[in-house]
Amino acid sequence: MDGAAATMCPQLAVVGAGEAGSELVAMAEQVGARLAEAGAVLVCGGLGGVMEAACRGARRAGGSTVGLLPGTDRGAANRFVDVVIPTGLGEARNVLVVRSGEAVIAVGGGYGTLAEIALALKAGTPVVGIATWELARAGLAIDDVERVESAAEAVERALTLAGARPR
Repeated sequence: MDGAAATMCPQLAVVGAGEAGSELVAMAEQVGARLAEAGAVLVCGGLGGVMEAACRGARRAGGSTVGLLPGTDRGAANRFVDVVIPTGLGEARNVLVVRSGEAVIAVGGGYGTLAEIALALKAGTPVVGIATWELARAGLAIDDVERVESAAEAVERALTLAGARPR
């Protein structure tokens, strides 16, 4: 790692559904707070549900958040996004979200989250999952997602897989 990379904050992507139940929202908020406490920058899709909850947790804990929006309207971002990037790419922005993270934390999720998990794994980016998709091919488990039960485990594992040291 060169000198500049050694001094940069780790960037971790948090992915999950734009509409989520209260348990997943609470979990995502804890993930965001723990990422902030570890000194990581949270990158997400910038909208509601899991993304908003994670950003809220990070902001409340003094962290930084980046939202890569599918549309071109900066105002569509949730109010806890610090850096708003309106991509105009629709769901194709999912590639940018997962490529911006040194690791990905998937909290629950719908088909967009499934796509993000696949894109991350295809790129060799580690994925840590809480109550998210399980992967199989021809009925055989091929799940490369590291399963955890808590926000603390998710952040610790993601930082380790990203090669970052928590504060």
